[in-house]
Amino acid sequence: MPIRSPSLVELHAFLAVARTGSFRKAADELCVTQAAVSRAVLRLEEDLGQDVLQRSAGGVTLTPAGLELRKLVGKPVAALEAAAVKLRKKPERLRLRLSVITSLGTLWLMPRLEDFRERHPEVEIEFRQYHHDEDFTRDDVDVWIDTKRNERQWPRQVSARYVIGGEIVAVCTPKLAKGVRTAQQLLAQPLLYHSNFPDNWPLWASTAGASMPVKPKRTGFDLVLNLIEAARSGMGVAVVQECMVEADLASGRLVMPVPVSASTGRGYHLCRRRAQGAHPAADLFSEWVLAQAHQGV
Repeated sequence: MPIRSPSLVELHAFLAVARTGSFRKAADELCVTQAAVSRAVLRLEEDLGQDVLQRSAGGVTLTPAGLELRKLVGKPVAALEAAAVKLRKKPERLRLRLSVITSLGTLWLMPRLEDFRERHPEVEIEFRQYHHDEDFTRDDVDVWIDTKRNERQWPRQVSARYVIGGEIVAVCTPKLAKGVRTAQQLLAQPLLYHSNFPDNWPLWASTAGASMPVKPKRTGFDLVLNLIEAARSGMGVAVVQECMVEADLASGRLVMPVPVSASTGRGYHLCRRRAQGAHPAADLFSEWVLAQAHQGV
C-alpha cells in the first residue's frame, strides 16, 4: 500500500506555525531555520493540493483546510512525540573526574564552566582534590590541569598540552597607577609576588627594559588568590599570570600601568595518562578547555 500521508517533518512544521502564528516563532520552537519551516509547509501544501495557511503582511492564519488538518492531526502527532520520548533509550551519562590547581580553577575555569555544562549536559564533572607536585599515579582522576615549572619534566606516562598562563603582567589599582608612566616608575612601587616564583619581577623588569631597584619593597604570597587580593586592596603592584586577572582588568578594578607581558616558559597544562584509552568525556572537556584558552589569546 503506498504511503499517502505527509511526513512528520511537514506536519510538525505546519502545527508549529498554526500554534505560534509565525514562521519565525515556529522555527525557534523547532530549533531549525525559518526557511526550513517554510519549505516543509510548502511541501505539505503541494502534497495535499491546497493551501493550509493564509499568508499576509499581518501574519499567518489557517485556511479552512488548515483548520481541518490541525483538528485531525494535532493529537495523533502529539501522541507520537510522547511515545518516542517514553521509549527512546536515555543517553548514558558520561563522568569526568577532574583535578585542577586551585587558583586557576577558581579564577579562570569556574567562571567558564557553565558554558561547558550547557554544551555537554551529558557529562557529569566530579572535582577531585588537587595535590601539589602531583605524580599522576592516582586512579581517581581522569584529567589534570597542572602548572609546569621550568626545570620540571612531565612523566613519560603523561600527555601534557599547554593551555594558558605562560604570560605574566604587572597590575595594580587605578589609584596606585596614577603617575606611573614607565617601567622604572612602576618598579619603585611596593612589589607583590608569588613566593614560589621570586624571579618573576626580575623577569618582567628585563622584558620591560628596566632594572630592579637595589632594595625593592617586596611582599611575597604563597597563594595566587591572596596575591591578587592584596593588589585589589592597594598594597602594591602584583606580577601575576594575565589569565588570572582577566575579570579584574575587564571591570577596571585592576589596571596595567605599563602594558608589558613576559613569558615564564611555564603556564598551565592539560594532562592525561597516555594509557588512558577511550574516554569520551575527557575528549569533550579537553577540546572545550583548549578552545576557551584560544579565545582569550
